[in-house]
Amino acid sequence: MWSQMDSNRHMRHSAYADFAAQARLMMLEEAGLGPAVLYKMNIGPLMFREELIFLREVGLNDHLKVTCEITKARADGSRWSIRHELFRGDGVKAAIVNVDGAWLDMIKRKLTLLPPGLSEAFMNAPRSEDYVEELLREKNS
Repeated sequence: MWSQMDSNRHMRHSAYADFAAQARLMMLEEAGLGPAVLYKMNIGPLMFREELIFLREVGLNDHLKVTCEITKARADGSRWSIRHELFRGDGVKAAIVNVDGAWLDMIKRKLTLLPPGLSEAFMNAPRSEDYVEELLREKNS
């Protein structure tokens, strides 16, 4: 789209993050964690880190395919990492977006866990081939 272009005549840097965020929302929706479900529980995804790696230019009116896979998570789904890959219409990988996050209780403004059924649903979302399960740390260690 024209609004996603920069002065160098390619897609602006922040548009890649926007496409990745939309892909995450669609992944959550498919896992049963759409906005209506999360809003009802006053829980939302919280981002700690976002890394964009630009590989190739994306031009005006180019079509994009965005993948979304969990690359790392705690067994309870409380903390997670997701990798997105953005491919141009010609199949060339244009960018990689890596994010780290957790779940936020939107009333208490503190980190929280998803209820057990929803945590399991999240943990059944697509995983990368290099997926790693992160160990839970003891509070006293």
